[in-house]
Amino acid sequence: MKKKIVIGVCGSIAAYKVALLIRQLQDKNWDIKVIMTESATRFITPLTLETLSKNQVYIDMFKKDSAWEISHISLSEFGQILLVMPATANIIGKIASGIADDLLSSTVMAFSGRVIFVPAMNTKMWENPIVQENVEKLKKFGYGFIGPEKGKLSNGTIGAGRLSDIEKIIKALEKISRH
Repeated sequence: MKKKIVIGVCGSIAAYKVALLIRQLQDKNWDIKVIMTESATRFITPLTLETLSKNQVYIDMFKKDSAWEISHISLSEFGQILLVMPATANIIGKIASGIADDLLSSTVMAFSGRVIFVPAMNTKMWENPIVQENVEKLKKFGYGFIGPEKGKLSNGTIGAGRLSDIEKIIKALEKISRH
């Protein structure tokens, strides 16, 4: 049986790494659907992710994809895993606060499978006590996290907040999909 995943892409320079992840998941025969926040489209184009995933990319919560489909509900029923990558402080805070004001946050709220966040942000943002409190709150509710790692960030500094390596993410996804 083909493994199914929804990948939620947020606005971060690390968004380009989603293309690498999708390519490798395709090689492993995963069926992939992608949701992008509006901010994510500033870093990588929907066309790139549509081409790699071989599926439509979803962005607008109010765009009707068919006469009967409600996107956040149909997407929430599609996969066993919803991976939010890169997970920004914004999306982590929204979900921890129960805010569902766009397609990705609404889909997360309706999703009954495993939701995994792969954070990527500046060290100062990652270490902010509010972000850390939100992460702990989400963990208590059963949301999973992969990373972040310590390393060189896009601004040239070294610290926590770097997106986890693609291989590490794939290993974690394969382990989660077996359960």
